[in-house]
Amino acid sequence: MQVFKQHCQIAEEYNEVKKEIALLEERKKELIAKLDQAEKEKVDAAQLAREFEVLMEENRTLKLAQSQCVEQLEKLRIQYQKRQGSS
Repeated sequence: MQVFKQHCQIAEEYNEVKKEIALLEERKKELIAKLDQAEKEKVDAAQLAREFEVLMEENRTLKLAQSQCVEQLEKLRIQYQKRQGSS
């Protein structure tokens, strides 16, 4: 009878450990998913930073081109006004 009681106790402990292992396995899956998401966000952030740098450089280039166009337009206006004044 004593052996049977020990067997039942060991079986209960085994089931508890088995449940705990299942819970820990599930938690492990959740943590791996969170880690994967964090790594993806880190990659996304790095990609966005690179895109930002490219766009900032493009913006600088476009501002320079716009400034040059404004200067050229002003020169053309002056030339046009001189021609209108001399005619």
